[in-house]
Amino acid sequence: MVTLLICGGDLSTVLDGEDPEGNEPGFRELLEQRGYFYENINGYLMAIYPESKALSLAFARYFHWQWVCSLITEDTADVYQELYDHFARRPDDLNRLHWRDFETLLFRIFQNQGFTAELGPGTADNGIDLRLWQKNPIGDILTIVQAKRYAVGNKIDLTNVAALYGIGIAEGANKSMFVTTSSYLPVARRFAARFPGSIELAERRDVVDWCARATEGIVVDKSTLVSPEAVGRIISEVANRRDPRVLHASFGHNVTMNNFALIIKETKHAALLMGLGNRTVADDGYGQRGTEVPQFEPSTISRLKGDLVWRAKRKLYDGRISYWDGSNLYFAWSGEPETFDLYD
Repeated sequence: MVTLLICGGDLSTVLDGEDPEGNEPGFRELLEQRGYFYENINGYLMAIYPESKALSLAFARYFHWQWVCSLITEDTADVYQELYDHFARRPDDLNRLHWRDFETLLFRIFQNQGFTAELGPGTADNGIDLRLWQKNPIGDILTIVQAKRYAVGNKIDLTNVAALYGIGIAEGANKSMFVTTSSYLPVARRFAARFPGSIELAERRDVVDWCARATEGIVVDKSTLVSPEAVGRIISEVANRRDPRVLHASFGHNVTMNNFALIIKETKHAALLMGLGNRTVADDGYGQRGTEVPQFEPSTISRLKGDLVWRAKRKLYDGRISYWDGSNLYFAWSGEPETFDLYD
């Protein structure tokens, strides 16, 4: 597990032990006391590694959780089956979500089910967190939804359910739905049973089931989302020249390796990437150290399949666009050969 710290200043003197103020030994000792060591990547990018397997696993769990939560955004949840699959397998994590993220997750789930959905403002919403519309020959059917992210033992009572029922009548909704991560007191269930066509109660097991169905409905093989002809045109346009659709990421512990990828589809918050092969430009005669560039040949189109096509999160920061796929951070390739070094 690697933690990357991107720093604004030049780290080379500090990390090479030449810092005139003597900061490097203290910094190294501070990390060692906490079970870490570091590696200077390129003078401004530092990699920090946990020493123990237990600490590494703890970091893996933490960053996986951050990754899952980050997928609950504007235009990524409909393409990442990882989001729904996570909660289908780990229902207890529903209670770890921020209340707003829980509302947004439900919003994405209902969209996945084919509803036209509207997410409320989160505050001053008069008890309505989502509005759902279904097309009907005699007019759209409106369902209002209230979401409560409660602890398992904190059951929803009659007051909450009756209040939502009243709001539904006042709003002229066809149906009201209460969704919670806990469950309901018997008195609340009895009340809802009196109005079976007007109010529906859903609890954690229902949300888990919705997530499982959403997972099944998302295309796992992302290569089928783009035609070979379209990708072929992109390859011919970017081959042998600098183009922001060609991406590069470097990685490795005590070694330097390169990944190249091609953007074949892009939105404001996400991108569909296809892996590119590496072509060696020059090496030391043993293939252990040298430079390389992405590979653009007729055979490149054959990489449009299976795990060679994947999603990445797109982010614009300080005028520079990055693409994070959960393992590697990509930026636009400079167009110059990239160094690789496999000597440990």
